[in-house]
Amino acid sequence: MEFVRWGILSVSNNYHLRIHNQLKGSATVKVLGIASRNSAKAAAEAKQLGIPKSYGSYEALLADPEIDAVYIPLPNDLHAEWVKKAADAGKHVLCEKPFALDARQAEEAIGHAKARNVHVMEAFMYRFHPQWVHAREVIRSGELGQVLSVSAYFSYFNKDPANIRNILEKGGGGFMDIGCYAVSSARFLLGMEPRRVMALANRDPVFHTDVLSSGLLDFGSAHATFTVSTQAAAFQRIDVIGTDGTLSILIPFNMYDDLPAEIQIRTGVGERTVRLGPAGQYRLMFEAFSASILESNPEPTSPSDAVSNMKVLDALFRSEKSGIWEAIL
Repeated sequence: MEFVRWGILSVSNNYHLRIHNQLKGSATVKVLGIASRNSAKAAAEAKQLGIPKSYGSYEALLADPEIDAVYIPLPNDLHAEWVKKAADAGKHVLCEKPFALDARQAEEAIGHAKARNVHVMEAFMYRFHPQWVHAREVIRSGELGQVLSVSAYFSYFNKDPANIRNILEKGGGGFMDIGCYAVSSARFLLGMEPRRVMALANRDPVFHTDVLSSGLLDFGSAHATFTVSTQAAAFQRIDVIGTDGTLSILIPFNMYDDLPAEIQIRTGVGERTVRLGPAGQYRLMFEAFSASILESNPEPTSPSDAVSNMKVLDALFRSEKSGIWEAIL
């Protein structure tokens, strides 16, 4: 096998707008089919995107022997179910974040997939962008000294009651949709796990989802803080503070694929802006995952990372309710 044949499990705006064009021309990623519960919708999307096959059900895509791997951008409450169904069909699985509704569900789904000898990974695409690779290298080099703080901000404005991000039963809300990025990125940069967390959240009176959410993560030698919102002006940024310098990622998560990313680094020597890219972070993620399949190597991000991230989110929800520090269980 020289390339991996992919199926897309649902018609997704994010896939349509941000991902498909990045995958065109890849030597190792071939998008062969797309599925919807509405056959006409799947056919129209396949025609518009130039995808060879369409299916009127997710089950039909999974039954196709020509599909090697699936990308799952379904609503959060369906992730674990379809990870297991894809694994039962012998398909490798790249699943959107958050991987499941809680850590227990994530661990069960991953165990199910591993028992069927398929590759499985949570789709945190930002980690594959050169700006994040470089940021972690700078931190590991010791240029910033001992890292003391990682702060994340991520927001957008969406009050559409039909949007899954505003439906509590679908796993909507700020913690799940974008707080997961803040938690993941702090763990990624610091290279360790927090031991306890504290959370504060405001909930929409109609949706009951958290719409202004903050967290404090205790890593012992370092602290991580974040504020995310689903009802604020669109904004995102990461700031890292060490004993000898600081580092800022200006567009950390939804970086454009046709412009260089910028990292600002300040130390006692001076200040510099590092420009990296342009780069298609989704393409880099799909190609890295495909390479692990083709070469029979471990996934580029361990599946256990998805469970670890969900454990922190679980603790944040417990802290929101209790109003006190909650340990990572």
